[in-house]
Amino acid sequence: MTATGPLSGWRIVVTRCQTQAAILTALLQAEGAEVIEFPTIRIAPPPDYTACDRAIDHIREYRWIVFTSQNAVAAFLDRLRVRGGRTDALGSARMAAIGPATARALQAHGLRVSLAPQEFVAEALVEAFAAPGAEPIRGARVLVPRALEARGVLPDGLRALGAVVDVIPVYRIEVEHAQDGAARRRLQAGEADVLTFTSPSTARNFVAVLGAQAADVAGRSLVACIGPVTAAAARDCGLTVGIVAERYTIPGLVAALRGRLGRVAPAQDRQEDLRP
Repeated sequence: MTATGPLSGWRIVVTRCQTQAAILTALLQAEGAEVIEFPTIRIAPPPDYTACDRAIDHIREYRWIVFTSQNAVAAFLDRLRVRGGRTDALGSARMAAIGPATARALQAHGLRVSLAPQEFVAEALVEAFAAPGAEPIRGARVLVPRALEARGVLPDGLRALGAVVDVIPVYRIEVEHAQDGAARRRLQAGEADVLTFTSPSTARNFVAVLGAQAADVAGRSLVACIGPVTAAAARDCGLTVGIVAERYTIPGLVAALRGRLGRVAPAQDRQEDLRP
């Protein structure tokens, strides 16, 4: 059966980790796209849990716990359970989340989200804490469970507001080298119309995986990023970004692709159609 929809005929690469690609893949396929899954990252445990375990042992001392991703929620709560704790052990700490998916992950565990900025980036969360009328956090202890490799914008911004911030790595992101051979050959043959990147690490690791071929593959494709932070990372890797989603979510990325490619019919010579 021939796929129909605004993205029908377009071959779109998904670079999310294999365990999290399903949602983006399904949304793209629902729009008629042909999806090529080419994971460039995988989620792994941190080098050690010393800092995390120490924070869990003193969890009731924190006024805020700030989560920046679903991965951070899952990894931190998994470690809490390993240590014999339950979510009610989080005591009176308030939860802050970046992005609706992160908020939903917390809510699924019965945790109430007290602060979630309208923009889904670290800078917006710092601004929310600093906004007029917000409860001052000077002197408050704030816990930030996150990836080992995450940016320093959030903890630095909270410290500038006077908070005492503990950053604990609860997972790390590694380069995924176990791609499907057929998918790799399709990219190398120029069959990718669009490359999607949903985090800075997916873009950086795309280049790490393909090496010298990355620029050629990306040069023949439209590069679409979930938000400005990811777009900046892609540009730092030498990639030309053609789409940055206005809403920094998976559905927002799909909507951006639909808005751009739904007006353009796939062609034999796709370079003109895909020009940023």
